[in-house]
Order: sequence, then C-alpha cells, then structure tokens
Amino acid sequence: MLTEEHFDLFRQFRIKAMGDKLREMVDDASFDKFTFEEKMEMLLDAESTARRDRKVAKYVKQAGFKTPSACVEDVVYLPDRTINKDRILRYSDCGWVERCEVMVIISKTGCGKSFLCQAFGNAACRKLIPTRYTRLADACDQLNRARAAGDGSYYEKMDAYKTVPLLILDDFMTTPISTQNSVDLFEIMEAREGRCATIIASQLEPNEWYLRIEGELMADSILNRIATGARYIDLEGPNMREYFAKKRGAA
Repeated sequence: MLTEEHFDLFRQFRIKAMGDKLREMVDDASFDKFTFEEKMEMLLDAESTARRDRKVAKYVKQAGFKTPSACVEDVVYLPDRTINKDRILRYSDCGWVERCEVMVIISKTGCGKSFLCQAFGNAACRKLIPTRYTRLADACDQLNRARAAGDGSYYEKMDAYKTVPLLILDDFMTTPISTQNSVDLFEIMEAREGRCATIIASQLEPNEWYLRIEGELMADSILNRIATGARYIDLEGPNMREYFAKKRGAA
C-alpha cells in the first residue's frame, strides 16, 4: 500500500506531477477500469505536461514582457478594428518565426500594437521558442550603460539581441536614436537577417523612421533589413485603453 512516505519520494525525485496523478488514481475508483499500461501512460502524460508548462513559464519570464498575460486568445475583434482573427491565429502558429521572417505592426498609440506583439511573443514561448521583448529606447539605454561600464557586458548584451530566436522591439523609433545606437541597431538587424525572427511595433510608418535615424546611409541600411519582405499588420480602430477603461467602469 502506498503511504505518504512513498508520495514524498515523488517530490524528492522531482516528478511531483506524476505523484499527484497517482494519488488521484488511488483515491478515485473510476480509474480501476484502466489497464496498467493505460495508467502508466496517464502518469507520464501528467509529468510531461507539467514539465512543459514549467518550461513555458520560464520562457515567458525570461522574455521580459510588460504584459506577461497577453495572449492571442484575448485579442478583441471589434467591428471597426482592422484585425482579422484567421490571420492572427495563423501567425500565432509561429511558422513565420521558424522561417526567420520580420513582422511589422503599425498603429497609433492606444490601438493595441504592444498587446498584439506580446501576444505573438507569448505564442512563441508556448512553442518553446526563446523570446526577448523590449522597447527600442530601453534597449539603447541598456547598451549605452553597458558600453560605458567597459566591463565586456556590452558584447554579451549585443550577442543576446543578435541571437535570440524571436526579438520584439516595441515603440520603434518613437524617439530619435543617436548615431552610436544607429550602429548598434544596424549590427543587430544585420546579424538577425535570415537567421532569427523579429517583430517591430511602431506608431510610425517605415518612411517616417528615416527622420529618427542619424545618417542617410545608416538609415537605408537599417530599413532595408527590416522593411524589405516583412509581414505588415496595419492596426486601426478605437483606442483600446479607453475601451477597456469604459468596460471596467461599466462592470
């Protein structure tokens, strides 16, 4: 007969989900109808699912999402919002991430571009694709601090931006970037081209990014690696912050 000491062993062996499922089987007579092999399959499925869920949670935490709960299931499809459910679900399958493509999401402030790009990032984490989310201004600030520190951390951070399978740059070119940061961005996009997937979320159209990048040649080099062949989502519609604020108020 199984005792608490036996169930404690499951925790010690780090197969707690399997132990919990076994306890459920012992306490529930409805499991008696299953064969030994079927029960073993259930135990293994329980442990496998628990381990995968923990790994997904780890990827979501490492991604650094501003809204970790953002997911495609919660995207709101209002009649006056230019967003197609079939298209969103197709993109959430992450085939374009595996093909190392670029996605550009354009919308005015408040229309939901940040939520949408994080929802795609969350979908990637569910596929066990390492993801990194950051605002462009925050990335530039981080790189500038690391460069000033002179301790080698600059190269580590640059390598992280260059190699993460999915990089999400939010608030892209909301503010102008310096010549040095233009070089940083060029090096990142050059390294990622054809090797890793990238999401760019911005309030501005690509032809307006030129005004925020110092140096015409550098601007051309950066935009050519982002805009050429990218998938575009032009997100128009009501201000979603106001929409949810009114909805909470009504509730």
